[in-house]
Amino acid sequence: MGSEVMRGLERVMRRDAPAVVHAHNWMSASFLPVKSRGSARLVATLHDYGLVCAKRSLMYRGALCSGPALAKCLRCAAGHYGTAKGMLIALGNRAMGAVERAAVDMYLPVSEAVAVGNHLHDHGTPYRVLPNFVPDDVAAGANPAHPSLAALPDVPYLLFVGALTQAKGVDVLLDAYGRLETAPPLVLVGTRWVDTPARLPANVTIIESVPHEAVMGAMRRSIALIVPSVFPDPCPTVVMEAMASGVPVIASRVGGIPDLVLDGETGMLVASGDAGALAGALRHVATTPAEAKRMGEAGLVAVSRFTSTTIIDRLEGIYQAVTTAPPTVRSAAGSPEASG
Repeated sequence: MGSEVMRGLERVMRRDAPAVVHAHNWMSASFLPVKSRGSARLVATLHDYGLVCAKRSLMYRGALCSGPALAKCLRCAAGHYGTAKGMLIALGNRAMGAVERAAVDMYLPVSEAVAVGNHLHDHGTPYRVLPNFVPDDVAAGANPAHPSLAALPDVPYLLFVGALTQAKGVDVLLDAYGRLETAPPLVLVGTRWVDTPARLPANVTIIESVPHEAVMGAMRRSIALIVPSVFPDPCPTVVMEAMASGVPVIASRVGGIPDLVLDGETGMLVASGDAGALAGALRHVATTPAEAKRMGEAGLVAVSRFTSTTIIDRLEGIYQAVTTAPPTVRSAAGSPEASG
């Protein structure tokens, strides 16, 4: 299969002679054997921490990883994937990361946290932060009458959207919600995982298998969106969708989230994993509707930085800059060498 993909890419390169090839995450590896046979520049979007982390999450033993080290990475990958598979993935990831750095002309991490987590600074690797985006009209239209939305409360509610995992902070959110003396209902929209809490506090509803249009409908009817991630969430699109829906965001100050949420303006940021601080933010947004409305309206203005038109314009500028700049040759370690 690998050779078939490479032959297919070679045919496309000969036929179309593209000036730029844009790859995402591990897909860059498919193009590396072909790149030297043409003049196309390679641009690679980084949506996670895969250049340095075999698990791509930058988490080690339930906490933020302090950085890669061979023995530690081997143990971590073995615990996640199984001994043999994990060690192969960790070693392969380490080797391919160096090769990829030498071949990529421009990295596009989706947040500054992704750039830092992948050590782009340390290697002198060229990059520009380019976040995820939402369609210009993402909040347009009426709320769809999807059957799953019949389970929504008839009164204003707090909302979580995403995988119902500890990495996404669901257990922290339930702890925080349980500390509130009086609170609006809490709705969790997402998919259950093996670590999804089995017991829920009173007034909490889980809704699964909801199409995107219905999720947006649920969002527009909520008091606030909660994003209590524990792992360094690279650039959660759901934050931008909430902003485009005029809904304030209560989120962890971790990963790429601070790039999106303006604390005190479009939402509130709290320390990751701090149930007490999260409870305080939930209490504030639930008891000050005027403040929640103000932050939601500010989000509607601020989301213009993350719409498809804005990001595509920036991307086209990056393509132009990459194709007009002289090629830079880098060693496998990533440091710049003499350009041709």
